[in-house]
This record gives sequence, structure tokens and C-alpha cells, in this order.
Amino acid sequence: MSSSQCLRRLAAGSVRPTTLLRQTPRSSRTALRSSYGLRSFSWSSQSSKALLASAQQMNSVSTIQSRSFSLSSIRSEEHIVKVPDMAESITEGTLKQFSKQPGDYVEQDEEIATIETDKIDVAVNAPVAGTIKEFLANEEDTVTVGQDLVKIELGGEPGQKASKGNEEPKEAASEDKKTSSQPSGEKEQSKPEPKNEESKPAQKEAPKQPTKKEESKPAKSDAKESKSESPFGNREERRVKMNRMRLRIAERLKQSQNTAASLTTFNEVDMSALMDMRKQYKEEVLKNTGVKLGFMSAFSKAAILAMKDVQAVNASIEGPNGGDTIVYRDYVDISVAVATEKGLVTPVVRNAEGLDMIGIEKEIAALGKKARDNKLTIEDMAGGTFTISNGGVFGSLMGTPIINLPQTAVLGLHAIKDKPVAINGKVEIRPMMYLALTYDHRLLDGREAVTFLVKIKEYIEDPRKMLLA
Repeated sequence: MSSSQCLRRLAAGSVRPTTLLRQTPRSSRTALRSSYGLRSFSWSSQSSKALLASAQQMNSVSTIQSRSFSLSSIRSEEHIVKVPDMAESITEGTLKQFSKQPGDYVEQDEEIATIETDKIDVAVNAPVAGTIKEFLANEEDTVTVGQDLVKIELGGEPGQKASKGNEEPKEAASEDKKTSSQPSGEKEQSKPEPKNEESKPAQKEAPKQPTKKEESKPAKSDAKESKSESPFGNREERRVKMNRMRLRIAERLKQSQNTAASLTTFNEVDMSALMDMRKQYKEEVLKNTGVKLGFMSAFSKAAILAMKDVQAVNASIEGPNGGDTIVYRDYVDISVAVATEKGLVTPVVRNAEGLDMIGIEKEIAALGKKARDNKLTIEDMAGGTFTISNGGVFGSLMGTPIINLPQTAVLGLHAIKDKPVAINGKVEIRPMMYLALTYDHRLLDGREAVTFLVKIKEYIEDPRKMLLA
């Protein structure tokens, strides 16, 4: 076999080089070995190229990993604000409003949203300082505890505000581009178009000139009918969705009417002695304690003392199917009805039996201020064993308050009016007030309810008795 044939067969790959070396003469083996060396060199060069390619792939993978690592570090700079815990009995609320906008910088513990619940408004504060990136819920949405609410990006500058003016120039610029991009022929045609439209109605109306007066009369009559559609004036209607607090109040009041066997008893009290005492010591109490002496503390103290004789007033009914157990209490938590813009709330004066009149007045003043500032908490309104409602501040002469379940009774105070009263056989003008006690007849009988109200009357007409009780 010649050397040229051996090289051809070796190039074709049909035989191994060692077989060819055995079949060829010695003179040709040197050439075959050199050709095999060339081919092995080419194979080694190809393997080196493959190694380079694999190295480049590893570099690209490491680059991607570094990029993903950098992205994860950026993501770690974002903080998700969740709906906070509101109370044990409250799991959801209505997202009333956002006090910030995306792009605004917020400090730590700064208020960013308000959630309206059945009882109070809950403020959502920023747990970290940063820039608001995105709202994850919309206003008026029902949100639950733990739900994602706001996305905050760490960093930013204090005082940074969302730039709203950047979008308007872009829109204006886009409109300018649209107008400038119109062909010149369209601009020229746009001018005579209104003339053509005006000329067409003129041509149509020309043959109908005699009937213009007849057509105009029905039009005027229609206008008169639209204006005189209601002979009583403006009768427009507006429908506004009830807020959660108002819905809850309505539910609770209706529940009270459907559950309790409510009955109201009335009495009339002479306020002369209490008003004289208040007038005499009001300035002194204000100077020494900073508390304005009012009537609520006196009625609260009188009710607490009267409960010693009629303990069922401070009790409640518990159990299934309307209740089968009476719960008597050795403490008195007085719920004070306070009217706010969103509805009636009843913050509680805890352990009022251990407070004097000034202490009760101080607690009532503090709770009233928190209610007007919308800063009441769930704990401020939880519980309560007896309620006092003072409708007299609004001028109410007489009314029947509704029991705040699971309580048993509620005392209603009313406006003070000068009236002629028989005193020791003489007619005198005295400041008089009607008292109303609504009680649950399932637990309180008429004798006990009337006795309780008469006791309050006696304490108010002679406040010195409260020192002896």
C-alpha cells in the first residue's frame, strides 16, 4: 500500500493509524506518524477551544449570579407595610384615606393611612423611614389584618414630595407633536369644514321658513315643562354609603330593642342645690386641679351610691338563648355617651366607685377630648356596666335612651328649665331637670327601678347626703 493511499484511508477514518503502520513499509511509516501528529494537534486545538467556550459560559453564569445578587439586595431595601392589629374582636376595616402619595418621603412612625373600623379609626404609621413606592390597596377597600398595604423603598430625602408636574408637560408636548405632524393639506381643509356644516342647515331650513314659528313653540313649552317639573322646588336626592361606625351603631341599637324588655321610668329633680355648690366651688376646683366642675360627676357619684341599694342595676344577663345567668359585679365601669361627627361613642370610666367627684370629672374630660380628636382606642370603649347619656347639652327636654347591651340600665339627663314649683306651700321658680331611666325588665322590676331613680334624685337635691352615704 502506498503512502498516498494510507493518507486517504486515514483521512476517511475507516482504519486506525496503528493498523496502517503495520501494513505499510518502513519508509512510509515516518510520514504516517507525522500526519497522525498533525491530526492529534488539530484535536488538541479543538479541545482547547471547547475549554475556552466553557470558561466563557462560566463567566457569563457568574455575571448573571452577581446581577441577581445585586437585584436581591435592591429588593431587600423595600419594606411592605401591612394592616396592623386593631383589636381582638376586629379583623377588618375600611381603608378610608391615604395621607401620603407615591413618591413622598415619610419619617418613621409617621401616619400614612387611616382605617375605619366599627368603633374607632386606626392610624397606620410607617415602620421605617423611606419613600413611598406603591399603594397595594385602594381607598374604600375592605382590608384585613396582615394584608399588604403600602410598599416603602428605603432611602430618600426628608421633605421629598411626589412630582405631579412632570406628566403635564409631556402630555402637552405629545399634543403639540400630534398637531404638528398633521399634513398641511389637512390643516387647510379643517378651516372650511365648519362653513360647509353651517351652509348645509341653512339650505335645508330655507324652504321651511314659514314653519319656524310653529316649531319654536313646542321647544319653549318643553323647556317650561322641564323647569316646572316639580311644583315644590328642588327635589334632588343624594345617596351616601353609611360608614362602618354608623352601621355598627345601628346594628347594636336594633339588637338592644330586639333582645331587652325595655321600659322607661321618669322623675323630676330640683337642680338648685347642685348648681349653688358648683357656682361656689367651681373657680377653686379649677385653680387647684385644673378641672372644670360639671354635673356629670355628681350624677355618676349619685348613681354609684344608689347601686349599693339596688345592685341589679349594675348586673347583666349572660348565657345562650337570651341568657340564663345573672352576673353581679363589685365594681362600676360607667360608660359616658359622647357625640362625635361620625356617631355616638361610649368611652368607659374604669372603677368609678373608687373615684371622687373631681377624679370622675377629670376622667370624663380626658375621654371627651380623645373622642373629639378621634384618638379613642378599643380599650377606652370596651366593657362598661352602666351608661349615662346627657342629651340636655343639645336642649333635649325629655327622651327615652336605649340600653347598651349587655348592660341592664341607662340614665338619661336632659335640659335644665326654670319652672314654678310648690316649696313649703309656696310657689317658687326652680331650675328643674327630667331624669329618665330605661331598664331591662327581665332583670329589674318596676319597684327596684323607681327606687334607684328616686335615690339619685335625693342625692342631687341635697349633695351633702353623698358625703354620708
